[in-house]
Amino acid sequence: MDFSRYSTGEEYSKSKIEKNMTQGDIVAKMQLRGSIMSRSTLANIETGRRNIKASDLKLLKSILDVNYEEFFRAEDSEV
Repeated sequence: MDFSRYSTGEEYSKSKIEKNMTQGDIVAKMQLRGSIMSRSTLANIETGRRNIKASDLKLLKSILDVNYEEFFRAEDSEV
């Protein structure tokens, strides 16, 4: 998933800020739950240079406590 094309980038950033979490914090929690994601991989996902695996999306949803719908809502109707 390319976060840069979806409102998820904004929702993701908002959730991260509200929970006072850094990329490192998020990755550490994901790794404790079995992910092999690195901080640089998360950064690449955030900027749209890399897609996220379904298993990591599930973990990210759980960690940030957001609905899946937030990850798939396009910024505009043309997407």
